[in-house]
Amino acid sequence: MAIEEDSETMRERKCIVTGEVREEAQLIRFAVSPDGDVVPDIAAKLPGRGIWVSADRAILERAIAKNHFSKAAKANVKASAELPALVEKLIVQRMTGDLGMARRSGALVTGFDNVARALDSKPAPALLIEASDGAADGRRKVLGMAKSRGLDLPVLDCLSSAELSLALGRENVIHAALKAGALTDRLIFEAGRLAGFRSVTVDAGSTPAHEGIA
Repeated sequence: MAIEEDSETMRERKCIVTGEVREEAQLIRFAVSPDGDVVPDIAAKLPGRGIWVSADRAILERAIAKNHFSKAAKANVKASAELPALVEKLIVQRMTGDLGMARRSGALVTGFDNVARALDSKPAPALLIEASDGAADGRRKVLGMAKSRGLDLPVLDCLSSAELSLALGRENVIHAALKAGALTDRLIFEAGRLAGFRSVTVDAGSTPAHEGIA
């Protein structure tokens, strides 16, 4: 199920590799620097004509290898082989930054017991966050508690415990829950794009909020 957005503001772009017209949530924008270097524009705010590529490591690698960026720009531009790794890093940075803001605003709780209590709160959390390297048993228990309360929540599980811990300023973060809001929507958006650059597990029976969210 795609992120809910106003249909009037939903924009579509064409991938320069596949030729597919897709929603921006499924693409990465690139721009060309004054020096002719291709740079990721994760926030899609840099000036100039954008070059769009599907949010998929293999497709981006093909764009680099087959010189698709120069063809799209109609100029001889330089696309580094490190672009896929850089895109992944930048998406993770945006996500961890948003998680930090969510914690500071009081919209996010961490820890198994705090998440359990949050599931009984009104309103209930809109998103569960599970470390990608957390124990499967703990995750099953959290999902089981949510479902026992009639909650079928999306689960963001594409960040490691180390990444979550760094973002939230705490040690060994495995479980977290986040209230509804703009930050939740943005995290789901970015997690969908990050899924194209790293493997993400999907829990059977959970409700997908976006491709790449369990």
